[in-house]
Amino acid sequence: MGAGREMEVSLDGVRDKNLMQLKKLNTAIFPVRYNDKYYSDALSSADFSKLAYYSDICVGSIACRLEKAEGGAVRAYIMTLGVLAPYRRLGIGKKLLTHVLDLCAKQNISDIYLHVQTNNDDAIGFYKKYGFEITETIQNYYVNITPPDCYVLTKTFSSTTPKK
Repeated sequence: MGAGREMEVSLDGVRDKNLMQLKKLNTAIFPVRYNDKYYSDALSSADFSKLAYYSDICVGSIACRLEKAEGGAVRAYIMTLGVLAPYRRLGIGKKLLTHVLDLCAKQNISDIYLHVQTNNDDAIGFYKKYGFEITETIQNYYVNITPPDCYVLTKTFSSTTPKK
């Protein structure tokens, strides 16, 4: 039955016409508010930001930003990945994350990273299943939420080669 449920999930790009859906999801899912730069980055990251639909209902999203790393490499930063609570454990987060990880591998992205609140055990466990490791702890990263500390989780892609 689980595989059948996953077939009902579709992904769509984040565009001006559906940006409000991303804003509404973020308000419902996350304890912080995002500024205009976040939404500008989500729009400009093309295929690296997606909305997830379950039976045509927008229930999740991933929003990434591409960054230049030292030596000219490109790295990806997951700004947000979230699924509305009633739709969790249906493979939606997996579909969103694997979409971005596949893109990273195809586009020679050196690594991908994100910040996770230190008490968010579900998220930490989820990312570890996909090869992410805790690489840093940042004290007082978040404002107005408790705990304010975060972990940086990173996944490095070993097969990156320079494009010719």
